[in-house]
Amino acid sequence: MATVRFRDETAAGKPVTEWEVAGLPDRMTVRDLIRLRVRQEVARHNARPSDRFHGLVRPDDAETELNGYRLREPRRIDWERQAEIAQRAFLANGFFVLAGDRQVEDLDDVVDLTVDPHLVFIKLVALVGG
Repeated sequence: MATVRFRDETAAGKPVTEWEVAGLPDRMTVRDLIRLRVRQEVARHNARPSDRFHGLVRPDDAETELNGYRLREPRRIDWERQAEIAQRAFLANGFFVLAGDRQVEDLDDVVDLTVDPHLVFIKLVALVGG
């Protein structure tokens, strides 16, 4: 069983947040790793729903803030819906994922977590006027 470390970084390489999940299979697809990551962050939010969500992608009907998203009112979030949004964002280059030294480019790429147990997620920010 493997342990994976998820880390969010800015485009400049500055760490934003980091956490680990243990007890995983040795090999997982990028799709499954994104779904796992989203499920974990939504579970943390749903344990104590608030009007702020700190996660990989923006929930439906939320506004983007500096380090997260503001919901219209405190509510629970559907992790499966968030996972769909995250997968679409990955395919549209809304963020990219580094596994060890390499960028993974396809949802079906398999990551060997015994070799690359550190996943870095870098969100890309759209430029104003560009």
